[in-house]
Order: sequence, then C-alpha cells, then structure tokens
Amino acid sequence: MKALSLLSGGLDSILATKLILDQGIEVVAVNFILPVTAEKRDYAGEVAKKFGIPLVRVESGEEYLDMVRNPEYGYGSGMNPCIDCRIYMLREAKRIAKDVGANLIFTGDVLGERPMSQHRKALELEEKEAGLEKMVLRPLSAKLLPETIPEQKGWVDRNKLCAIKGKSRKPQIALAKKFGIQEEEYPTPSGGCLLTYREFASKLRDLFDHNERVTMRDVRVLKIGRHFRFGSSKIIVGRNEAENTLLLDLKNTEDYVFEVPDYGSPITILEGEKSKEAIEVAAKLTARYSDAGAKEAVVVEYKAGKRTKSIVVSPLDETEIAQLRI
Repeated sequence: MKALSLLSGGLDSILATKLILDQGIEVVAVNFILPVTAEKRDYAGEVAKKFGIPLVRVESGEEYLDMVRNPEYGYGSGMNPCIDCRIYMLREAKRIAKDVGANLIFTGDVLGERPMSQHRKALELEEKEAGLEKMVLRPLSAKLLPETIPEQKGWVDRNKLCAIKGKSRKPQIALAKKFGIQEEEYPTPSGGCLLTYREFASKLRDLFDHNERVTMRDVRVLKIGRHFRFGSSKIIVGRNEAENTLLLDLKNTEDYVFEVPDYGSPITILEGEKSKEAIEVAAKLTARYSDAGAKEAVVVEYKAGKRTKSIVVSPLDETEIAQLRI
C-alpha cells in the first residue's frame, strides 16, 4: 500500500502525514511550489527528510496564473481562489499518484478551518472536480466526514484517524506534542498565501488589469519594492540594496532604469509606456526615496537601452505619492 501526501509543510499536512505513516503505510509526498507563496523556508523538504519519505516537487507555471486570473469558483477575502486552487492541486496529485503507484491521496484539510475551501460541500466539490470522488482521505477530520473508499476497503484504519474541526489550533498543537513535533518545525498559520494579503492582491489585480499576458517573472517582481501606476506605465522603486539587485536581475530589456548618482539611491524600473510625463514621474519617485530627497532639485540618471540620460526634478510629496501607489 502506498499513499500520496499533499505536503505543504504546514502543521496540518505534517500531522496528516504522520498519522498515515503510523499505520505502516508507505508515503510519497508532493509539494507544490506556487508563485504566490509567502513562506521562504523549505518546511516540506525538512519534514520529508525527518520522516524519511520521498518528496516530489511540482513547480506551477503560467497555467496556474491563468487559473488565478479567471477562477471558476471565485475569490476569498483577497485574490485567493481557494476552491480552484485546491482543485488544481488535486488534479495534479491524481496524475502524480498514478506515476508513483500510489493507491490513495490524502491532505491536511481540517473541516471548517478555512471558510471558503474547507467546509463539507467545498471538500466534496473539490474532489469531484478533480475526478477523485470519495478517494481523498483527510486524516485530521476523517471521523467527521463520510467514509472514503480507502477506508471502506480497509486500506486505512478509520479508528486511528481524528475528528478535528474548526479554526482552533489547540487540537493540532496537542497532537504535535504527542508526536514529538517541535514548534520550530512548522510555520505559524498566518503565513502562506500572498493572495490573501491586501497589498499583494492589489498589485496582482493591477497587473491583470493592464496586461493581457502575465508571466512568472511579472509575479516575482510583485514581491519586490514599492509599486506605482501612472496611466499605462508601471513604476517600481527598490526599498534596499537587496531589492535593487533583484530588480536589475528581473528587469526587461525595454525597461528604463533610474538612479540618483552620488547619493544612496533606490533602483527604479519604468515599465510600459515611456512618455515624457512617465519618465518625469519615475525620476521624481527615485529622487524622493534617495538620500537626496530633501533637496528641491535632484539630478536623476536613467538608462534607456544603451543610452544614459539625466533629468533634474523635485521629489514628489506624500500626497502625490499616495495617489500613484498601487
């Protein structure tokens, strides 16, 4: 018997995996690398190593972004299409389970923990749309849900599964202590999906509104710097040296790059239309966030292709900045 675990690296998926391993079932884990993930630490990799189980990585691409742009079942509090995202992962899991010879698929879902995607009807819808009706096991809430085919066939002992529900983390934390899983081995529940963050959701919505095609590079840039909109032009201002370096690495060849010479300065990228007015606004933003920002007249250099030009501007004030900020 072999099972496929959807291992995000969060506490719920860790506990679900442990429950199945403790039944003597061979487990292979799959971890989805999504472009909208906030967590930087590789919890899934650490857990797979600790449990001694194989880990399959699935890096989602532009087809995932297309789903986020046009979700069939809508958004949650931000730009998070939770139901569509779960369907996407279950469909991929079904394919991978076949590849690795897994008989069943299980997740860390907890009934009622997430209002959009983890109520009973949503769980049933997700597995139906993925072509996995009654085949998805949810070890943490199994006793509160109808028996799955794996349970009916005796592949899994239902009596050794749990009846956890709701938003409280106390039952999971207690179970983690029982299993000897330390707090530093799993992330806090507030992390995770950037699509639930208001600022990131606003940036992504703006990106979709102004671009017919959105690439993985475009989404990576959303995680960096301060973002501003001026008509059909997009202006991104680095916040520190690390972001300056990333912006230079990710800029497109047609982008203009701004900097204040002889002062501590952000790197500013101008995307889209390069009108005279847009160039001036990008320069003013660069001046404002540079160490020369208190001066009334600041010289800003910008590179347009192989040419370097300069412009003298006065920095924008806070009211003007607020009107442009995405």
